[in-house]
Amino acid sequence: MGTWTRQELQEAHDGFIEAATRSGQTGDWSIWADRFTKDAEYYEHLYGTFHGRAEIAEWIASTMSQWPMTEMKQFPHNWCVCDEDRGWWICEIENRFDDPGDGGIYEASNITILKYAGDGRFSYEEDVYNPATFAPMVKAWIEAKRAHTTLPTTTD
Repeated sequence: MGTWTRQELQEAHDGFIEAATRSGQTGDWSIWADRFTKDAEYYEHLYGTFHGRAEIAEWIASTMSQWPMTEMKQFPHNWCVCDEDRGWWICEIENRFDDPGDGGIYEASNITILKYAGDGRFSYEEDVYNPATFAPMVKAWIEAKRAHTTLPTTTD
């Protein structure tokens, strides 16, 4: 039997999803970073490993404030598996950009591993992306956005 109840694990996961949603909508990524313990570790395969909530918060705020990442505002979960004994969540999460004006959905998924630490917070996250699907999706979104709006020339 695990340390936490299924209800606590579910509430923590639901809070994590809500924090990502609110952060994407508002641009305030401290909401999402606050879902981690002060000594959490975040392993992001593209960007590296971040140690502690403060470092995670600094990285996510910096990354998500750069265009086109500012347009990635939704992170729906396709599926999740909860290992109640360990307090882990393994999820497939979409990284979805806002509609560029053509009505299309531009998203690419990653696999996320979350380790729960109690008190509604996680002590570890690892995100695994496939660059062969993610990069072309971003390129397609930028092309669609260009077709429907005037973009800064610095995005070339």
